Amino acid sequence: MRFHMGLVFMETDHVVELAKAADGLGYYGVLIPDHLFYPKELKSEYLYSSKGDGKPSWDPETNWPDPWCTVSACSSVTRNIHFTTGIYVAPARDLFTVAKLVSTAAYYSNDRVHLGVAPGWCEEEFQGTGQDFATRGKRLNEMIPALRELWTGQWAEFHGEYYDFDPVMMRPAPREKIPIYVGGDSEVAMKRAVSIGDGWIGAGPYKVEQASEHVAKIKSHLKAAGRQDDNFPIYLGIYALPDLDLFKKFEDEGVTDFICAPWISARVGDPSDSDALLKARINECERFAQDILAKV
Repeated sequence: MRFHMGLVFMETDHVVELAKAADGLGYYGVLIPDHLFYPKELKSEYLYSSKGDGKPSWDPETNWPDPWCTVSACSSVTRNIHFTTGIYVAPARDLFTVAKLVSTAAYYSNDRVHLGVAPGWCEEEFQGTGQDFATRGKRLNEMIPALRELWTGQWAEFHGEYYDFDPVMMRPAPREKIPIYVGGDSEVAMKRAVSIGDGWIGAGPYKVEQASEHVAKIKSHLKAAGRQDDNFPIYLGIYALPDLDLFKKFEDEGVTDFICAPWISARVGDPSDSDALLKARINECERFAQDILAKV
């Protein structure tokens, strides 16, 4: 049972400090989000809209620091925690840029990087980077094995429908295998995770009953693929108050990694007082560590 502190919707100035706190409190890792920009005229439908209106829950002014800059900043001041992207929209970038950024971040962090990927939903981001939105899922299916080839540190080549290159060498290479986890709770996403991924990241947080349903589905797909005995991490966020018995229940169901955000409960008299807010957030993370992590 491992716990990852989610760092989404947090003031950018607090990210590194919360990562440092997590490093010393027993958290296994942190979860780092990704978006390139917010289009003023957003036409794409957000698949996980909380209100069911297809709109994101965050404001256009929300900060989305680049994941790999964030990993570099956080890994330089930590020693233990791992960094999982949740979720990196890899097909919105070209293959070689993704390969170079991730492998370099893995190298400098002493192989503490876990790549969480999904096809993405915001067509405007793909238009901005010149990547084809319509083929994003198919390209991700090829990108994952192509990345693994590029990360060997040896001459690598790949010949597919969307990515086709003769032998190249890309270094620095990671010293250890970079795990690639596929995000999303659709049937397509789960099948992709089981067929070519090293693990699965849920798109929650989910309510308890819904969470159990998704875990059962991914376990069913693993069994159908003959992978039920594999080391296959399952990341899950639960929309409920922290409870050790609840975490143990989901561990029994097959969840290996829990996504949490104890800092979100922090309250201060003046929300504009950044220093006071940061202190309150670290206190909440310490409380979670005492109530949950110390008892696991």
